[in-house]
Amino acid sequence: MRNAETPRMSFDEELGRLRASGRAFAIATVVRTVGATSAKPGSKAVLDHEGVILEGWIGGGCARGAIGRAAKTALSSGAPQFVSLRPQDLLDAEGVAPGDELDGVRFARNGCPSKGSMDVFIEPVLPQPELVILGESPVAFALAKLAGHFDLRRTVCAPGLSDEALPGVERVSDGFALEVDGASRRHIVIATQGKGDEAALRAAVSAGSEYIAFVGSRRKFATLAERLKADGVDASRLDAVKAPAGLDIKAISPEEIALSILAELVSVIRAEQRPDGPSGAGDMTSPEDRK
Repeated sequence: MRNAETPRMSFDEELGRLRASGRAFAIATVVRTVGATSAKPGSKAVLDHEGVILEGWIGGGCARGAIGRAAKTALSSGAPQFVSLRPQDLLDAEGVAPGDELDGVRFARNGCPSKGSMDVFIEPVLPQPELVILGESPVAFALAKLAGHFDLRRTVCAPGLSDEALPGVERVSDGFALEVDGASRRHIVIATQGKGDEAALRAAVSAGSEYIAFVGSRRKFATLAERLKADGVDASRLDAVKAPAGLDIKAISPEEIALSILAELVSVIRAEQRPDGPSGAGDMTSPEDRK
């Protein structure tokens, strides 16, 4: 939150800041007005995931509540919203009530004395899903390279890892430390393969993510998980780790294993984007299930 000494950003600067932060936000645009309204066609505002206006102008308190709720809906569903604010007499004349939706238009009541009407389009802006790869194994490098063909922000983490090792990857980190941040859609793959397995697994479950996968056999993961549980790591977080990682495509080479992991990841991401639809995940068994 800005204080009195913080310089006010322009609308475009606020957009740039939000895009760089990897956080979801919504843009509300006034597309039509009828009668007396404080905002006019073309007026814009950017709102956060709670529906709070961060920058711009779309009218006073008569409009902000409805637009804020619509922004929250747009961001939770990933679908644009179209809101028509009208005085109560116009809603009654059309036979609709506040909250009704008809032909893609959601109606809201404008309680301002001016009794103007305003149509607003709310567009969700969702960050790219982030793929965090822990390790510098052949599978880790193959996964980072192959993921470059997908709409993913890639971060590769390993002690001593330099940018030169992975040209083109969005971010390279020296070490396994991860920020505890639920703002972005982060997916973690542990591909250490014998070099820092326990430290990477501990870092992954501590940071948190809806999807954490471990490249290795079930037996190896179970041994590591029991060790971490005995050390006080939350058992529920460890139980949620997908191990072994990837779909069962009988993969052998690092590139094939990376392909199996990306196939599983695409299924997970699409299911997140369409939570009410079929996931299309198929068989979620791993290619590295070595007994």
